[in-house]
Amino acid sequence: MRDTPRTTLSELRESERFDRPEVRESYELARLRFTLGEAVRLRREELGWSQAELGRRAGMPQPSIARFEHGGTQPTLPTLEKLAEALGLVLSVRLERPTAAA
Repeated sequence: MRDTPRTTLSELRESERFDRPEVRESYELARLRFTLGEAVRLRREELGWSQAELGRRAGMPQPSIARFEHGGTQPTLPTLEKLAEALGLVLSVRLERPTAAA
């Protein structure tokens, strides 16, 4: 069990830890997973659903939903499609040029 409060992505980016190269590199590798997980969690909570309810509607076990929401898995497109449909969302995938670092 965690003794420290959960850190959001914006809090991490604003922290001194983010100035360390190893932290920045790890963040960049995990950023998409965490962003997707956060979007799913926020929509699920907006609908008033438990993880079990989302899992039932998406045809996935609750532990898979929990791992996804915490950024602990690298989702496939079929998984993203199932989650989007269950949440009443449309999956949109884009390829963009990287933005210059500020």
